[in-house]
Amino acid sequence: MEGSEASPRVTRRRETTTFSARSLLMTLLGEYVLPHERPTWTSTIIEALSADGVEEKAARQALARTSAEGWITTERVSRRVRWSLTPEGRQLLTEGAERIFSFGRTTPAWDGRWLMLLVTVPETRRDLRHRLRTRLTWAGFGTADPGVWINPDPAREDEAREVLRDLDLDQGAMSFTAAHGSIGSLAAMVARAWDLSTLEAEYEAFVSAFGALTPDTDAATLRTQTRLVHEWRRFPFLDPRLPRELLPADWTGAKAVEVFHARHAEWHEKAQREWAALNGE
Repeated sequence: MEGSEASPRVTRRRETTTFSARSLLMTLLGEYVLPHERPTWTSTIIEALSADGVEEKAARQALARTSAEGWITTERVSRRVRWSLTPEGRQLLTEGAERIFSFGRTTPAWDGRWLMLLVTVPETRRDLRHRLRTRLTWAGFGTADPGVWINPDPAREDEAREVLRDLDLDQGAMSFTAAHGSIGSLAAMVARAWDLSTLEAEYEAFVSAFGALTPDTDAATLRTQTRLVHEWRRFPFLDPRLPRELLPADWTGAKAVEVFHARHAEWHEKAQREWAALNGE
């Protein structure tokens, strides 16, 4: 769809899991507030969030929660309120921006070695099992069998150690560096450890949603740019960043990287101009 009303189409599941007021606020702060030193009026944030269907009450709650967490601070000017990033908030968003914009730019070289973790968690500790799975998955590990985690980058052992230490599982765990042998299929092992088909479907949805969009006003561009960045934020956590040798042929993730950077560059000037106008600059 073209024109000022064009916006990415998303499924109901993705709407409810990725477009919360709090999450969208963090996207706005990282994309439009972080690059500048100027504070932002409450009305600017509320209007930008409302364009994505966030009600004013939810927007104010998101601001209050983010302030309570120490990422932003408030200042009253006459009868109006404006917000600025705290040093901690600026650091958090700077690290996030680096992760978002560097993700997918390079394909890791691979020497064929694997990092393997053996971690036993009692069946009765389901909460701990869930936390371990979440943390290791975010770190790019896949699980081929219960208690067996693998990653094609042995340098991530320190990250794995930190996860295990945080969860008080380091004492009983073991790690190995190994190569895949002649028994069994490497492709089958990768398919068993990571759900790449679901990930590729997510990439295909991203390309479909943003690949052909042409917003024709500054307001539409701001809204679409926000959605672009917000959607892309998820992929560094979803994608295990496997070497090219381990990915399917014609991997859609590579196309998604091209779409993200091309569209972001194309829409950047108009989106920033609209944000400045909303903020009275």
